[in-house]
Amino acid sequence: MKEIYELTDGFSIPKLGFGTYKLNGAHGTRIIEQALQVGYRLLDTAFNYENEGAVGRAIKNSSVARDQLTVASKLPGRYHSYKDALTTIEESVSRLNLDYIDLYLIHWPNPKEDKYVEAWQALIDAQKTGLVRSIGVSNFLPEHINRLEKETGVLPVINQVELHPEFNQQAQREFDASKGIVTQAWSPLGRASKILQNETIQKIADKYDKSIAQIILRWEVQLNVLPIPKASHYLRQVNNFAIFDFELSKEDMEIINGLTKENGRTNDQDPAEYEEF
Repeated sequence: MKEIYELTDGFSIPKLGFGTYKLNGAHGTRIIEQALQVGYRLLDTAFNYENEGAVGRAIKNSSVARDQLTVASKLPGRYHSYKDALTTIEESVSRLNLDYIDLYLIHWPNPKEDKYVEAWQALIDAQKTGLVRSIGVSNFLPEHINRLEKETGVLPVINQVELHPEFNQQAQREFDASKGIVTQAWSPLGRASKILQNETIQKIADKYDKSIAQIILRWEVQLNVLPIPKASHYLRQVNNFAIFDFELSKEDMEIINGLTKENGRTNDQDPAEYEEF
């Protein structure tokens, strides 16, 4: 299995990334540097995480060549007006201390303000000027993506959503795939991590001599999803990265798919209320 996804804009992206939410300051920088040493080549941050500087320092301190890295960041909902969006993108590039950002997403559609199409146009223009390479969205529903396509003619290459065994996002995944959009998973191991004690997945993990986290991340990759787990400890980083040397059977994939719940979000809040947006 190839370890990259081909995007519709002609670029490629690793099938596994590293999440950096709450990895701030010098301590966060060291953890991100460690992840790069382990082998992660996709780093996911956001303007609202207030750690683009830490990510940038980790990249600068690393021996990994810039062209081997995919760096992603996100536009917050409060900056969706066209001018504000462009300025915020410029700020993200500066904070990261890079010449460009590989992947830039609208963090969420902020439907009450209803300026996400305006923000999307700013991303399109930032791509044209070279500030960003690829553009996408996060937490967008089919109706939001259809509107982007209708009003701008440009589809996102990525849609980052909450996705884990108790919330497998089948309908959203199928929609994204129909548009050539790669579905990316935030909180791929669940926000409360209760899924890591799941007895059903533990039985599958024992069968493959893998950890529950490895089984879940492998399940997501085999769904053609791009997980971005976060881990502060070295051994967990290594463990999460080691998912490309085995394959889950169709039967085991179906068992994990069967764990999804009608409202399986790990947080009962509306996504608009999540602090990281």
